[in-house]
Amino acid sequence: MIPLAPHCDCLDPRFKQLVLFNAELELLAEGFRWLEGPLWFGDHHCLLFNDIPNNRTLRWSERDGVSVFREPSDFANGQARDAAGRLIQCHHSSRCLTRLEHDGQVTTLVDAAEGKRLNAPNDVVVKRDGSIWFSDPLYGLLNDYEGGRQASEQPAALYRLDPETGELDAVIRDLDGPNGLAFSPDEQWLYVAETGAPDADEPRQHIIRYPVAADGRSLGPGQFFHKVNAGWADGFQIDEQGNLWCSAGDGVHVIAADGALLGKIRVPQRVSNLCFGDRYGSRLFICASNQLYSLFTNTRGAR
Repeated sequence: MIPLAPHCDCLDPRFKQLVLFNAELELLAEGFRWLEGPLWFGDHHCLLFNDIPNNRTLRWSERDGVSVFREPSDFANGQARDAAGRLIQCHHSSRCLTRLEHDGQVTTLVDAAEGKRLNAPNDVVVKRDGSIWFSDPLYGLLNDYEGGRQASEQPAALYRLDPETGELDAVIRDLDGPNGLAFSPDEQWLYVAETGAPDADEPRQHIIRYPVAADGRSLGPGQFFHKVNAGWADGFQIDEQGNLWCSAGDGVHVIAADGALLGKIRVPQRVSNLCFGDRYGSRLFICASNQLYSLFTNTRGAR
């Protein structure tokens, strides 16, 4: 029988094949305010992540620890890399998506939809065809802590951006608070965290998955996928087997492609987001409130 590490709760036998009994949850750094948007850069062997209230993008490496990568960051949140390895960032205060070019210049990719300013782009993923998909809820406009209060000009939405033509399409308009995003390994499904209307007494908070249409540009009707049972789903990542590793109020929840909760990784702080990285893509980096953790796993992030 495979023993489990003390920080792991197994709820389905499949979970035991994904975790290691002798890999400890490691505290890498602390002393921040609210961490988000972890992103692994294998070619530089480092992790980039955002301390949103402190308005900076940080860099962590095994050799050098934590350093400042970009300050100010315009209250950057979610981030991704495109096929050319360039950094794509969502920004609250400037209400836009940017791309960091290889020469260090910053290009604004999009800041408006149908003539109205975006709200506060939150999370972003890049599809293999180069298209950029991002969520645009209202959360980053509501207070001074994460970007400064501003008025919304349009409802929350989820967009697809063609970076070559600049064409922007709203692919989902019926969510109150679209948040975390991830494609399945075969890109046949898009998972979206619905975290609800910010002023609702009982907000809708669950994960929905949408079938990607044959054209690769649009989505079919959304299907309820899973509801996190401690807190709510914010950011998540998919492993090579199609399991969803999801942030939650009590740690990281691992959810199978059939929607079953396989197990939990207990983390002392509320988890906001996570990513796979390191040499084989099997190390999980976890943003948890004001702390950064990592855990070596027995799976790899989807490529």
